[in-house]
Amino acid sequence: MAQAVISFLKSQYSERDGKQHRFFEGCLGIFGHGNVAGIGQALEQDPGMPYYLFRNEQAMVHTAAAFAKTSNRLKSLICTTSIGPGATNMVTGAAGATINRLPVLLLPGDIFAQRNVAPVLQQLESSTSQDISVNDCFKPVSRYWDRINRPDQILTALPEVMRVLTSPSETGAVVLALPEDVQAEAFDYPEQFFRRRVWTIARPRCDSKLLARAAGSVRSSRQPLIVAGGGVIYSEASQALEEFASQTGIPVVETQAGKGSLSYDHPQALGAIGVTGTPGANDLAREADLILGIGTRYTDFTTASQTAFQNPSVRFVNLNVGEFDAGKQAALPLVGDARDTLDELKELLKGFQVEAAYGARLQSLRAAWEKEVDRIYNLNVGLPISQGEVIGVVNEVSEARDVVVCAAGSLPGDLHKLWRTRDPKGYHLEYGYSCMGYEIAGGLGVKMAAPDRDVYILVGDGSYLMMAQEIVTSLQEDYKLNIVLLDNHGFSSIGGLSRACGNQGMGTEYRYRRNGKLEGDTICVDFVANANSLGAHAVRAKTRDDLHKALIEARQRQQTSVIVIETAYDQRVPGYESWWDVPVAEVSESQSVRTARAKYVAARQKQRNF
Repeated sequence: MAQAVISFLKSQYSERDGKQHRFFEGCLGIFGHGNVAGIGQALEQDPGMPYYLFRNEQAMVHTAAAFAKTSNRLKSLICTTSIGPGATNMVTGAAGATINRLPVLLLPGDIFAQRNVAPVLQQLESSTSQDISVNDCFKPVSRYWDRINRPDQILTALPEVMRVLTSPSETGAVVLALPEDVQAEAFDYPEQFFRRRVWTIARPRCDSKLLARAAGSVRSSRQPLIVAGGGVIYSEASQALEEFASQTGIPVVETQAGKGSLSYDHPQALGAIGVTGTPGANDLAREADLILGIGTRYTDFTTASQTAFQNPSVRFVNLNVGEFDAGKQAALPLVGDARDTLDELKELLKGFQVEAAYGARLQSLRAAWEKEVDRIYNLNVGLPISQGEVIGVVNEVSEARDVVVCAAGSLPGDLHKLWRTRDPKGYHLEYGYSCMGYEIAGGLGVKMAAPDRDVYILVGDGSYLMMAQEIVTSLQEDYKLNIVLLDNHGFSSIGGLSRACGNQGMGTEYRYRRNGKLEGDTICVDFVANANSLGAHAVRAKTRDDLHKALIEARQRQQTSVIVIETAYDQRVPGYESWWDVPVAEVSESQSVRTARAKYVAARQKQRNF
């Protein structure tokens, strides 16, 4: 059965716009007793499916998700693990893939289908059922889940796997739990099951009457605003959006997943929206009478916890390939492909342009923001330097087609605001799950999918300490990464949030325990020695000039480099015209908490229901 699974998967292809891609470019894995004699034997016997040895199961799912994201969901990778902890280590990665709508296939080993030898090693026993294993943990974080208890069941399961993985609206993590004994069982499979199959990823058109209504809504608006999400990039609709925005003059703001939909210097581009947005984007969002959401799922960071859109008459038109997301915000739903539907809507809006005063205001806001970015890039706060300065130096050294990768902490918010994106694939953030530890593993997935691009990974010391080991995998496979490690001796993002909620930042700085509390001296970790021990070329930079020089040298190297630079824990990029709902204790003996609670209650009054 395991041999049949691999033979089937290597024969699957995706096709869009006449271009075909082998859907699975390889299998990432760590072998244990639950998969080495089944899937492992099949991979060893069949070199047609490349195998990549990883160091951590969660990391390899992040790599697969990043690979799929960089490939615009037209290609993916397989992940195989043993039974037990190897399997459950993938649950976090599966959640991230599903939340971010990214196709990954997970093949965890499972307990025996036959029960006479139970309980087997690593089996979770239950007094209420013999059909439970730890792999049931995947059910809520998977788009499709199945357990193969007979070898013939893959004849119906694997086509379903491919249907979900290649569906733009339903895709996410897919889990096939493979009992250890069934992997090794034989079955007389029909020959046609293993023939090449091409899954066409269509560009569905939305209903023509709804499209006409949407055009009418745009024409009747005076302050329309486009919110560009990840669907713009997955649909390869950047050029269509550029033409649409240029024709209509409508400003475009971007979510984390949608950043790069337009180049930062496009006349209609106003940058990031929401909690981590620019002042101009949030000003226009607050006043907009029409929001055209394209490929966005309206997370709380985009809507500023439903405080972003304050015009009493605001209406929403959502263009999305997924019906679920198209219907959000009580919108007029246009269920269809972003690129082709934008082209059709552009034709219906010939002759429409926003008012001249609105266009002039957009340009004024753009100019003001570029001055603010220049100011933050050149703060010159001394040593240690600011996080905004680091971003500025990396942005200056990187080229247009290079990719910046990040995931969690304060870096995503600063990057969302400050990074000057020049290519639709040049900005890669995992912010649907905001998963610490994604950065290096995700950067590896980006490089595997786009080996002709340089990859710059910005990672905080907190995330690095959680998951840095795939540096070894990058060296093993000769995928060069440029890693910039920001050392601020703690969890700066949550430290700031703690204080904003009236607390004192307990447990957010790396300090020794003294007198029963974590209030001793700062713990200094030698990250250069650590990265060197993993095989990377590692150096420490102190100043902006040091960082610039180290980045230039890293660019010329053929192997993964790690540049460690200390940054100021408390030097923060401001928030602009926005708010995020993080509940503050309603009752507290602390005056600072009570003060924060009063501000919180006042801010909640701006929340709206649509």
